[in-house]
Amino acid sequence: MSLRIVHSWKGLPAADKGAAVALGNFDGVHRGHQRVIAGAARGAMQHGCPLGVISFDPHPRRLFQPNEPTFRLMSVNQQARALEALGVDRFYVLPFDYEMASFTDREFVEKVLVGGLGVRHVAVGFDISFGKGRTGSPELMQAYGDEFGFTVDVAQAVGDGGEKFSSTGVRAALRDGKPEIAAAILGRPFAIEGVVRRGKQLGRTLGFPTANVMLGDYVAPRFGVYATRTRLPDGREIAGVSSLGVNPTTGEEEARLEVWLFDFDEDLYGQVIETDLIAFLRPEEKFDGVEPLVEQVKRDEAAARAMLLPDF
Repeated sequence: MSLRIVHSWKGLPAADKGAAVALGNFDGVHRGHQRVIAGAARGAMQHGCPLGVISFDPHPRRLFQPNEPTFRLMSVNQQARALEALGVDRFYVLPFDYEMASFTDREFVEKVLVGGLGVRHVAVGFDISFGKGRTGSPELMQAYGDEFGFTVDVAQAVGDGGEKFSSTGVRAALRDGKPEIAAAILGRPFAIEGVVRRGKQLGRTLGFPTANVMLGDYVAPRFGVYATRTRLPDGREIAGVSSLGVNPTTGEEEARLEVWLFDFDEDLYGQVIETDLIAFLRPEEKFDGVEPLVEQVKRDEAAARAMLLPDF
């Protein structure tokens, strides 16, 4: 069965109710999140019901801290693909609005989980909080489960060397220019997905045409040049080198990813591509003219090819 995305908790048909659910934000669907989802999967087997994941859109931080820097690790589409790969049947992307934010922990359980979704089982992380003022806890969820008739699983911390895997850890690694650490927590490389937009086409005139994708709501990794792999809509995966930042040499302003795909010359304008950040090569810098820029891009290409295409 393919994943079904449900965007509400109100007035749902019977087919969308009665799941065993993992509750959280699941931004990144990292290895810690996967342990929570495994707890929901055990509940789904136990009850013979669909496996669901509950997340929120927008992320609660957007409502409570609207001026915070961008921080998302995944788009909803990327989350859905990652969850489907884990065998999830229902992805509940619930609107986090002022009504949701006003619910006490008890109201959230009673109105959303029980009344709206009719949950059979709820899996949470060891550090979850829910409800107005973040008063809900794993212990309270277990008590509500006893009261309302659903089973509860609490996932313990998972990590290497005593450190828990967390979305905060992924963001810190990316901001430090360490995508390999982010990938170790995520269980896959961090990837930026977006529509290819038309730029100034300077790269094409210099011999390295780029596909430009705006950074948007994604967390801003360390600006600079990365060795990357890009997935095209038809499933092809192509190695390349990418510049992430504001492009100080040409005077660009809004943060973007400029991807040069090796040995590729096709029109991608308007198409959605997804680019993995594999390794950080160097910081962003401003060049004194086009010639030193071109020379540096050639060095970046050689470094990325040696890393991604060692037999080239």
